[in-house]
Amino acid sequence: MTEAAALPGQPRGGVLSGPATARAVNVLAPNASPMTLDGTNTWIVAEPDSDLAVVIDPGPLDDLHLKAVMTAVERVGKRVGLTLLTHGHPDHAEGAARFAELTRTGVRALDPALRLGDEGLAAGDVITTGGLELRVVPAPGHTADSLCFHLPADRAVLTGDTVLGRGTTLVAHPDGRLGDYLDSLRRLRSLTVDDGVDTVLPGHGPVLDDARGAIEFYLAHRANRLAQVETAVENGHRTAADVVAHVYAGVDRSLWPAAELSVRAQLAYLREHGLIDVPDDY
Repeated sequence: MTEAAALPGQPRGGVLSGPATARAVNVLAPNASPMTLDGTNTWIVAEPDSDLAVVIDPGPLDDLHLKAVMTAVERVGKRVGLTLLTHGHPDHAEGAARFAELTRTGVRALDPALRLGDEGLAAGDVITTGGLELRVVPAPGHTADSLCFHLPADRAVLTGDTVLGRGTTLVAHPDGRLGDYLDSLRRLRSLTVDDGVDTVLPGHGPVLDDARGAIEFYLAHRANRLAQVETAVENGHRTAADVVAHVYAGVDRSLWPAAELSVRAQLAYLREHGLIDVPDDY
């Protein structure tokens, strides 16, 4: 067993850009950072015998990247028929309007403010561009407008930031809600059990070949963090910043501001479920 295969979800090694499944190709955006890992994964999804492709998450407003995506589509003899967004964070969506201009396509998203055209996205929708079947899966939690896309023909799910190829997802208060996020993870786990999904095509990081293992790791990780936060409060840590210093002591301090947003989401969850009794501005 390789080191990568021993990690949660069995992440693939090697170059991130390029074909991932029979219908999905990744073009990695040049926006690597501690929060975006290697950069944003822009997914090109299409039926092999179709001349139309769907692009998911064009990424940042970077003309070189957007044109690289168009070139990758043209290289396989296709043209862009539609652009989809998993959510509205700039590293996924900032380039969408420019990409739509370059490709003369619409943009579909859950958030009306991000759409270009009359059609949005909602739970239960099925995208059929070029004969492709992509099923819209609601996935609030990381953000209120987060979606995933189930690609049945490849037994895969495109997860945006709901499940990453490496590390775990930030659920940042107040837009991020932990209760919603846990429900979304359970919904994705159901896809692995009931619909045979075994591959995660994430918004950042490598492809995961053990979707169920990755999602169960995420659920266990969240349960463990919640227990740690609850214990920290019970032991007298009186502010969210104090909780971060206690629970995330082993995490790079540059990530503590993000961790504090996550802790606030966890505190809100614990309050809502009656597990701690502290004010909302704790």
